[in-house]
Amino acid sequence: MSEPQNSQTPFELLVPDQRGPQRLEDLAGRELPASLGNHREAARHYQPDADLVDAVNVALAVGAPLLLTGEPGTGKTQVAHYLAWYFDIEDNLFPLFVRSTTTAEDLLYRFDPVAYLHAANDPANRGGSVDKSAFVERGPLWRAYETKGPSVVLIDEIDKAPRDFPNDLLNILDQHEFEVPETNEHISRGDRSPPVVVITSNSERRLPEPFLRRCIFHHIAFTEALVRRAVEARIGDFPHLPEAVREAAIERFLELRGREIRKKPATAELLVWLTVLSARGNVTETSLRENRLADLPALAALIKDRDDLAVLQ
Repeated sequence: MSEPQNSQTPFELLVPDQRGPQRLEDLAGRELPASLGNHREAARHYQPDADLVDAVNVALAVGAPLLLTGEPGTGKTQVAHYLAWYFDIEDNLFPLFVRSTTTAEDLLYRFDPVAYLHAANDPANRGGSVDKSAFVERGPLWRAYETKGPSVVLIDEIDKAPRDFPNDLLNILDQHEFEVPETNEHISRGDRSPPVVVITSNSERRLPEPFLRRCIFHHIAFTEALVRRAVEARIGDFPHLPEAVREAAIERFLELRGREIRKKPATAELLVWLTVLSARGNVTETSLRENRLADLPALAALIKDRDDLAVLQ
């Protein structure tokens, strides 16, 4: 059984006939690759292509939001973290992870009316006034405006939000100011340069035309060149994968994507797969090239749909 780099923990933690205290110790001591599941760590390995660099520079030159589309796993979210790392402002990155209930106010601030009413009606208050500002939580854009120096605001997966959400942002992102009625405050960026706003979308639905007009748009296309740049940048995550084995794995991954499957694996899945193959340490070029796609080792890292498994049989 092969050992991962810089760890004495075996790859196969679950071995049904070897249950015992050592397994618990191995589970507690497992070490995960630093760049997996950690945007901040992975940012320094990100490799933007020339077209993306051009789109970023255009957005920076005119102060417009950068709207990024592309299939999941192509690195859209990572662009914001890469820019924060590149400009050395990682602590000035303010994300909003959009959900189906997200509103424009979530980007600006949140006021807790329930807590305010409880405080206002608390007998201990004896009828005294209650400061509403104590119940206002600053949102990502407000915090960016208050930050000294440049900042990055990430609005991630905007297409998940209700239809009105993008339109509600138009004036705010254009004029860089908004009102807080609860406290009668006027919030703006003042004479500071606007934050770098990165917006991502998986194109699950079309965004409103007025919103699109105000953005600099770039689509991150999935290409073999994108794959190879990503693998090369993260080469340290799979130290036990010889070049020939790595090349065979990439070729089988691209072959898999060429199949008529519902959820095609993207770059993120490939990087996880290569990391797993390296940790196993017993994968050969021959096994990768001669196995059926359905029999590829650690296939669970690539295929995420039951119906797609049937297609590979």
